[in-house]
Amino acid sequence: MAVAIRLRRTGSRNRPSYRIVVAEKRKPRDGRFIEILGHYDPLKQPAGVQVDAERAVYWLQNGAQPSETVGSILRAKGITKAGVTPAAAEAKVAPKVEAPQQDARAAQPSPIG
Repeated sequence: MAVAIRLRRTGSRNRPSYRIVVAEKRKPRDGRFIEILGHYDPLKQPAGVQVDAERAVYWLQNGAQPSETVGSILRAKGITKAGVTPAAAEAKVAPKVEAPQQDARAAQPSPIG
């Protein structure tokens, strides 16, 4: 099951507010969700954001992928570092080192004759 941390729109027409939720990626934007992590009000100055940091880190460590907007909110709150989520940091592997290529002539056996 692919899980995402994303925004779920609430509020009325011309007055949006959002809940930060954990939901399955294939579900609709305002469909069923697993857990509410907080809320985001973009019309407040500065933008009103409340996030349960402990639960957000838990979901990130268990492989939940934040949307672009939620990722920037989490970075602004100091929950994640710029460009790195906890799951992505653990999943990094050493870069592949290729063996040097031998010359094609040297690799072929010499004809007997």
